[in-house]
Amino acid sequence: MHYAFIIRQAAIEDAEAVYEILQSSFREYCITAGIEKADALTETVEDIRKQILSNTVYIAEVDKKTIGTLRLTINGEEAYLSRFAVDKNCRNNGVGETLMAVAEKYLISMGVRRIVLHTASRHTSLMRFYLGRGFYVEAIETDRGYLRARLVKELHPGN
Repeated sequence: MHYAFIIRQAAIEDAEAVYEILQSSFREYCITAGIEKADALTETVEDIRKQILSNTVYIAEVDKKTIGTLRLTINGEEAYLSRFAVDKNCRNNGVGETLMAVAEKYLISMGVRRIVLHTASRHTSLMRFYLGRGFYVEAIETDRGYLRARLVKELHPGN
């Protein structure tokens, strides 16, 4: 099934929907990656409201239902991408790819030169997703008690 979805910046009113998709997606992420917990699961709706105000949060919607999200934290020429999630019933329909493309276009317009993110290196489908979009493994970290890949993508205006 193909979806006619829209991507837009999240508003405060979207915090609950973002919370719900993060909870379901990150519970699944932990199971798939074989890890005990993810920081995303400790966030409250109020935490998400604060993040919407202080960072750039995008959502994907179908019929006014949130089906995907990601968060960008910009620090000079580098941005950290986190809380990337797509509803499991809406995957493989271009939602994640489009969220990433919109985020990259925005970051380039803001003068950002590289995107950094972390993901569990044992989560093979996510690793393939990121590598297929031009990210490379910069490091493997164990600070959270499991193998996390630090992935980087260099951004070039005009790409």
